[in-house]
Order: sequence, then structure tokens, then C-alpha cells
Amino acid sequence: MISVCFATNNLHKLEEVRAIVPDIRILSLKEIGFTGELREDFETLEENALQKAQQIANRFGIDCFADDSGLEVQALQGAPGAHTAHYAGPERDDGKNMDLLLKNLQGQLYRQAQFRTVIALLQGGATQIFQGTLSGSIADSKQGTNGFGYDPIFIPDGYSCTVAQLSMDEKNKISHRSKAVKQLAVFLNQGAS
Repeated sequence: MISVCFATNNLHKLEEVRAIVPDIRILSLKEIGFTGELREDFETLEENALQKAQQIANRFGIDCFADDSGLEVQALQGAPGAHTAHYAGPERDDGKNMDLLLKNLQGQLYRQAQFRTVIALLQGGATQIFQGTLSGSIADSKQGTNGFGYDPIFIPDGYSCTVAQLSMDEKNKISHRSKAVKQLAVFLNQGAS
């Protein structure tokens, strides 16, 4: 079985990725002995994903990948974007982030948005980038209790409910992260055959 480390401290993301690719052994940072915080100093998802992967690959000398995901709201010129996790402040509070976003969209009729994930894989000295998107719109209020992040206020195109009202299995079939992770899995499996 292929093994690769996922450079994330977000246990929700780790669980989600492991469910999407059960045929690949996804190592957590804890399993490789890393307990610190990963730096994200850049203004783009691509640069942040690469920076996180490089921190682990350089320190441990192992194949690893990292993602950076963002919610890009058209009426807010793409914000919160690379600042999605800490939109309302450094404490990364999902509730406060959603409240601020809903406040900033008050009275706005055009609520189109997309979730976008960028994955940077560092393997054998080479870098590969994978990307997935999920288009939709921002709801007027929070609905549902499944998922995490902005799931309770994001309605995917073609649905009448938020992502937080879907099961994890349903979410994993359409999510931006699952699309990028499936591309990663195809790439890793091709290299193993």
C-alpha cells in the first residue's frame, strides 16, 4: 500500500481525505512525530499548500502533500480566499467566520461563490499540483450540523440544501477537496503500478 503524509493539523480534513482514498495510507503529522503549527505566509492557496508541504518534506525527508482550501465569494472580490480559516480573526473560529461573511453579504442578492482546494504533492524531489472546485452560493443563514468550516452556509449548485445538511458520503462525492484528492490518488496509484 502506498503511504504519504498529509501535512495538516485539521483532523476533519484528515478524516475526510482518508474516507475518499481508503486504498492509500494517509499518515497524519502526529504519526510522523510533528506536533507544531504549519506556517501559511502567502496570499494564494497554491503558495500556502506548497509552503506547508515543504516544511514537512524538508524536515522529515518523506513524501507528503498539503492542501489549502478557500471560499471565494464573487461579490467580495474573491474574499475570504487564502484567509478563509481566519477571516474573522487568528483564532480560526468557524462560527465567527460565517457570521462575518453573512454580515458582509447583507442585502447582497448576488451570492455566487466557490470552494477551491489546491493540493501540493512533494514526492521524490518533484512537485505536483492538483485542484478541485465546488460552485454554489451563500445561504442567508446557517443550516445543518454536518461538516465543518463554512459548510452550514454554502449551497452547492444543483442542491436546495447546504453542504452541512449532506452526509459525509454525499459531501465527498461532490466536494472541492474530494475532486483534488481523487486526482492525487490517480497520480500516486499510476506511479505505484
